[in-house]
Amino acid sequence: MTDDRDTSLTLDPKYDAAGLITAVATDLSGQLLMVAHMNADALTATLASGDATFWSRSRQRLWKKGETSGHVLK
Repeated sequence: MTDDRDTSLTLDPKYDAAGLITAVATDLSGQLLMVAHMNADALTATLASGDATFWSRSRQRLWKKGETSGHVLK
């Protein structure tokens, strides 16, 4: 499988006071899949792996979408 991600992007996220940004995941048609939070580590992990990783406010840890259910977001 080839990696077609555009790596020339420059990101400058504006984190809130808790160190979080809101992440919105959609499919190719624009249909909303989920809204979650990311901290800097989650954003870095997502960009590095291509798998959506979020910050779980309830668990206070990184959460890779699909780690339990198998429903992974790429």
